[in-house]
Amino acid sequence: MNTNESKKPAIVFDFGGVLIDWNPYYLYRHFLGEDPEATRRFLQAVNFAEWNRENDRGRTLAQGTAELANRFPEYRDLILAYDQRYLETIGGPIQPVVEILRALKEQGYPLYGLSNWPAEKFAIVRQIYPFFAWFDDLVISGEVRLIKPEHAIFELLLKRIGRPAQECVYIDDNEENIAVARGLGFRVVLFRSPEQLKKTLRRMGIGLE
Repeated sequence: MNTNESKKPAIVFDFGGVLIDWNPYYLYRHFLGEDPEATRRFLQAVNFAEWNRENDRGRTLAQGTAELANRFPEYRDLILAYDQRYLETIGGPIQPVVEILRALKEQGYPLYGLSNWPAEKFAIVRQIYPFFAWFDDLVISGEVRLIKPEHAIFELLLKRIGRPAQECVYIDDNEENIAVARGLGFRVVLFRSPEQLKKTLRRMGIGLE
């Protein structure tokens, strides 16, 4: 790390909901129609949120979808589609945030990613969007087999980047993750919109010319 970098806080980004528009609805609308309520009912019926945490923790989606389809055979096709057509859950980059990321990179801020994501699916998505190459390091839950909001994954990030939490700004759209990061000493931004993010970073003294 050079002297210039050491004077700037490390900026740590969550990905889904901050840099990447990810939503299972984008996939399931092809099966269940445009009404989000139909997708919500399906996801609730199979307890998608809890199931997906284990995918984020490192279980392969092939294994995860096979196990869930065996538990809910009436939804087998919908469940298997999540693995087979995963890229259809991606709406694309949240471009105004990508531009904020670009400005931070150009100004020499150290950039890091900390995201819950199945390892094999992130490996595919990473190749699609060039901005992932702008990060100095990435901590992906499925690769390290730890997940947010557990303290251990935040502590692993700090060990990897060699900075104390007080020298890091953490950006996430999940309130539970933000609460844990704040408790560990990170400066935090609960992401709500690109404009709100830009204003908050400026209030923190992080210039975005």
